[in-house]
Amino acid sequence: MAVTAIVASTVVAAGTAYYTTQQQKKQQKKALKQQEKFNEEAKVRAQEAVERSDIETNKANRRRADVSQSRSREEQAALSGPAGTMLTGVQGVNPDDLTLGGNTLLGG
Repeated sequence: MAVTAIVASTVVAAGTAYYTTQQQKKQQKKALKQQEKFNEEAKVRAQEAVERSDIETNKANRRRADVSQSRSREEQAALSGPAGTMLTGVQGVNPDDLTLGGNTLLGG
């Protein structure tokens, strides 16, 4: 009877050890999945922080048009008269250059 009790207690101890080991494995897997989830969320938050930082930097460093220089150019162009363009310059177009010369149907 003593042998039977020893065998029974050994089987119970082995069963308990196996069950405990399985429970620990489940807990480890669960903890690993949770840690992976937290890591992924941290990556997303870090990327969002970088993007927000870039946006704030761009807002702070916006370039503004130099309106005074633009007005100055416009005022100078107005003083040169209506004949001045980027192609002809201030002197405009010589009317003699527009004639075709000769007696043709196109202009003469």
